[in-house]
This record gives sequence, C-alpha cells and structure tokens, in this order.
Amino acid sequence: MITRCDIAVVGAGAAGLFASIWAARTDPVQIGAVPGRGSRRILALDGAQKVGAKILVAGGGRCNVTHHAVDESAYAGSSRNSIRKVLGRFGVDQTVQFFREQGVELKREETGKLFPTTDDGHTILTALLRAVESSGAAVQSSCRVHSIARENDGFVVVHEHGNLRARRVILATGGKSLPKTGSDGAGYEFARSLGHTLTPRIFPALVPLTLPKGHWLLELSGVTLPAMLELRTGAGKRLQSFTNSTLITHFGLSGPSVLDMSRYYTAAKLDHPRDPPRLVMNWIPGETVESMDTFLAAQGRRAGTTLRRSLEGKLPERVLIALATSVGLDVNASLAIMPKEKRRTMAAAMTELELPVTGDRGYLFAEVTAGGVPLSEVRLESMESRVCPGLHLCGEICDVDGRIGGFNFQWAWASGFVAGTGAAAGFASLRDGDR
Repeated sequence: MITRCDIAVVGAGAAGLFASIWAARTDPVQIGAVPGRGSRRILALDGAQKVGAKILVAGGGRCNVTHHAVDESAYAGSSRNSIRKVLGRFGVDQTVQFFREQGVELKREETGKLFPTTDDGHTILTALLRAVESSGAAVQSSCRVHSIARENDGFVVVHEHGNLRARRVILATGGKSLPKTGSDGAGYEFARSLGHTLTPRIFPALVPLTLPKGHWLLELSGVTLPAMLELRTGAGKRLQSFTNSTLITHFGLSGPSVLDMSRYYTAAKLDHPRDPPRLVMNWIPGETVESMDTFLAAQGRRAGTTLRRSLEGKLPERVLIALATSVGLDVNASLAIMPKEKRRTMAAAMTELELPVTGDRGYLFAEVTAGGVPLSEVRLESMESRVCPGLHLCGEICDVDGRIGGFNFQWAWASGFVAGTGAAAGFASLRDGDR
C-alpha cells in the first residue's frame, strides 16, 4: 500500500475522478500543458468496493452527463456569482470534448440533457477510469478514510489500511445523498476538523415529496403529466415555480418538477417554521382560476355540455374524475345547472390545488445534498481552502446543488477540474520554494 504521495484525493466519484485526472495531467512547470502523463504521484481513495456507483445509477442508469445550456441560474446554495466563476473554468463544450477524446460521444435529447449514445452509465465510468490510468494517477478502492490531519507542510490521511502522507489533499467525498453508494457525510467532519464551517442546514435535495397516507391523490399513482408547481409563503407570496413532468406515486409526488422544487420547499419550511410554506399544483399550465372559470361558464351555455365533455383533452380522465370527486362534483353533471361557486371550486382544483406535503423521502432517495462548505471559504481560481492551505474541495461537499438534468454532474466536472489543476499548480509552487 502506498504510504506517500504528492496529492491525495479523498473520494473517487465524478468530482474526485475528474480532479485526479487533471491533477495528474497538469504540467507542474507549465500549467495548461498538453494533457498527458504527469510526473506527480496522485492517489484517489474511496471506501466503496467499486467506485463510481452514483455515475452508474444516474439518469436511470444512462448517466445524464450534463445539460446543453448550463449557467449559474440552475443552482442554489452559495452565491451565484461564485458558482458562475467556477462553471466558467470548464464548460459544457469542454465536457463534450473531454469525453469525445475518450471515445465517448454524447447525444442531446429534447429536454436538453446530454447522455452517452450508448445509453449506459458504464460507458462514462469506464472512460473516466481509463483517463485516470492514462494520466498516471491511481485509484484505491475499498479504502475508507477515517481522518485527515495537518502535519508540518502536508497532511496525514488515516485510512483502514494505514496512513498516507500527502503534500496536498483534494476533498471530494460528496454529501449524504444515496448512502448506499457510499455517501455518508464523513467529508463534512473532515472539512470541519481542518478548520472549515458548514452551512447551518444540510438536507436532501432533488428528492420525492410525500403526502398523507390515504390522501385521494395517491389513488392516481402512476399518472404522469406536465404540471406547474408553485411555492408560496403562508401569506400567498410566490417564491418559486417549476413546470415539468410530474408523477403521482403511491407515496406522494415525484418527477422533474417535484425534484427541482423539493430543495426550495424544504428550505422555506426551515426558514419559516411558524408560517409554513404552501405548495400548489396547476394541472393545466398556462391557465388560471379565472381563465378556467370563464371557460367552464362558456361551455355551460352550450346545451347538454357536461364537465367531462368540456374538459376532454385538457386532463386525463382519471385525473378529471378524481379532481371532480374531491370537490363533490359528478363529471357527468351538466355545466348549465352547476352553481357558480361549485364551478369556480373546480377551476381552482385544476389550477391551484394545494398539496398537503408531509415531508420527503430522505437521503436514501435524494439525488443530491443541499448545503455543505460555503464557497466563500475557498479560492475560486483553485478551489483551495482559505482556512487550510493545501486543502482543495470539489463536488457535492460544497454548498452548491443544481436542478435535475445534468447540472450537478457539470458542477462535478467544473469544480473537479479547478481543484485538480489548482492542486497541481500549488504543488508546483511548493517545489519551486523547496529548491
């Protein structure tokens, strides 16, 4: 087992592997040299028996590598200006080019998501591991790290097989999401022990939301349709909205719109415990209570028109029947004799249905973790710690979480690139100082 290295990377997920590649590729004398096999000893440690589990499960096993249009507006957590600076160092075009150089072509789908043409996450993981090997870096799996401490001008990384002394350390341990893949939050304690603070709140993001057991919506399990979710304060002020595919499940709500909304809902709930936020669903995006009420009134002036017939094509029949039943209406009732109050109640059920969210499914089902080490504590040009020189951070351990659609992987690639090249540049300066 190696006992000394120049740069130790703790965590061999997407960000850690990428940081390893670029730490090894970056010429210690001339930063930005042609990619090749570096002269430093770079070792990535990971507790899992097989690295890259999150890569293999992402995007339903197809691995949503990135999105065709990425900017800071797709992220939350640290300041968007800070996020933009890091993303700008390694963009989507560079991601596409990197994987192309590894023999992997990406395809863009209608949603803007980019996947490997093979539709297989193994393609991405294999490419990354091949790039690690060709760069001269190494990966040690089944090597759980227990602690990291400063020692003289370097670090001692204590792991289950012994101690590793490194001149620099890149912390790429991830957060707490999908713990079955090895993410248990240990990196937060490593960061704290080295002088960093954490955000006051760390919680699951991109996670399905739950509804009360027995709620009538759960009877629609399996229904998927485009819908708008809107988050409001208790007083009704709009905070956030997302329009996308929405899935009703046996436990509550899932799908892109729900996953994107989840972190904002949780944050609002934590921010205002005495004035809980409200989450409302519009089953017919683009319509309002007023527009649907007007529409139904107009339909009622046509003899014999029923609620069912007037809404054909606007809502799936299962949804229509469930909504009507929830407000005490028969879908076969004539609109001509429907009381105005009932008609408006139906219009509101279709466009402003308040969802009695009870919580979320937790880290076990969350795709990412919200919160972590604030970007204000790192130097954005190198992702080097401001409080612990020689320590670099990247990926999910940072207080950055993106929307669904490849944005979190793009953060991993960008922050991993900056941390890797930054660590190599720092090591080069250390060598120059030793001469």
